[in-house]
Formats: sequence, C-alpha cells, structure tokens
Amino acid sequence: MKFGIVVFPGSNCEQDCFYVLKEILNQSVRYIWHKDTHLNNVDCVVLPGGFSYGDYLRPGAIARFSPIMKRIFDFAQKGGIIIGICNGFQILLEAGLLPGAMLRNRNLCFICKYVYVKVENNRTPFTNLCRNNQVLKIPIAHHEGNYYLDKDTLKSLEEGGQIVFRYCSKTGEVTNRFNPNGAVANIAGITNKKGNILGMMPHPERSCEEELGSKDGLLIWKSIIKWLG
Repeated sequence: MKFGIVVFPGSNCEQDCFYVLKEILNQSVRYIWHKDTHLNNVDCVVLPGGFSYGDYLRPGAIARFSPIMKRIFDFAQKGGIIIGICNGFQILLEAGLLPGAMLRNRNLCFICKYVYVKVENNRTPFTNLCRNNQVLKIPIAHHEGNYYLDKDTLKSLEEGGQIVFRYCSKTGEVTNRFNPNGAVANIAGITNKKGNILGMMPHPERSCEEELGSKDGLLIWKSIIKWLG
C-alpha cells in the first residue's frame, strides 16, 4: 500500500506516522508538502498532528486553504481513504470534510496523557480488526479537543454509525467522568457518511510499541492496510 503523509508548517507528528508505517509495518510511505498539487497515486492520505500554521487563528483553519487540500477534496470524493489525527482531525473539520467543530478543552489546559477509547463501530476501514466495544489505550495531546456539534447532527452521526470512538474507562464505561476534554457524547473519533474519512483526537501512531505503553494503535493502521489490500 502507498501512504502519503501531508506536512504543513507546524506539523510535528509526521515523523511518528512515517516511522510506524515504514519501519514497523513495512509500507510504502512518502511525505507530501502542503504546497504540492498532486498526491502521486497514494492509497491513503494521513493528516498528522501538530500545530499547522501555529494554530494562530483556529486549529486547522489556515491549513484548510493549502494547495494540497484541493487534491484531498478530489481524493475524498472518489472514496479515497483519509485519516486525520488530532490537528489533522481539526483540519478535516475546518475543511468541511467532517461535521462539527473543536473547542478548547473544558479545563482550558493542554492535556497529554494516555486515555481509553471504546470502538463504537468496527465495520470501517479503520477498525475492521477491532472487536465491537473493544477498549483501546491510546494517548491524547491537545488543547482544543473538545468536539462540539448540535443535537440534530449528533443524532445523524449516531444513526449513521459515524461515531467510531468514544472516551471511556479501562472497562469501557462511557461517562462524563472519563471524558478528558468535554467532547459532546464523549466523542473521540468520527467518520463521514461514506465512511472513507476518519478524524480522531487520540494518536494511534504513538501507541504502536510496547515500550511506549501500548500497541493498540497498530489495530487502526493494520485495519487500513487490510481494507486497502
């Protein structure tokens, strides 16, 4: 499979994604500069975490206008597989490729720690190797991860199976107590209606080796590879 990792000014997780895909999973992977105007026939586009353009306006708001986004729009319309992680998720929201918006964490502080997320839908390109309701241990690192959407959109996501991950306890309890940032309905990750685009706040690339505290992130990357295979 061919993976393309988009690099914006201020991205800082592209090397983590590259390492996992190339060194751990032995996949073909290349960086795509934000000013590029082509994707070079990649099978999956990765929008990594970081602080694109310094997040000075809103996270992802400026990156949404980078030249490469025109090609990503086309890629998405054709059913191409896209995963946006943390700031990548924020970019997808700003671009209108996913519904909703990001607010500051409810404690108004940057949060960096391992959390647990429950797999709400294992019939996606990103979770097909997971069990439904499986609990994954994956870290977060964000200041604006408080996912917001209105009641009608929430109902639509729930009915369409678009909510893929929810913050939970180690045993899978989904309550406000285990919601690290205040996200509506404990939402940690969603897809678009077609299911080919995933946005998630936790960082699966940072949980792919036991030495880091968890290998659960591999399930997401391996699910993508299986789907594309």
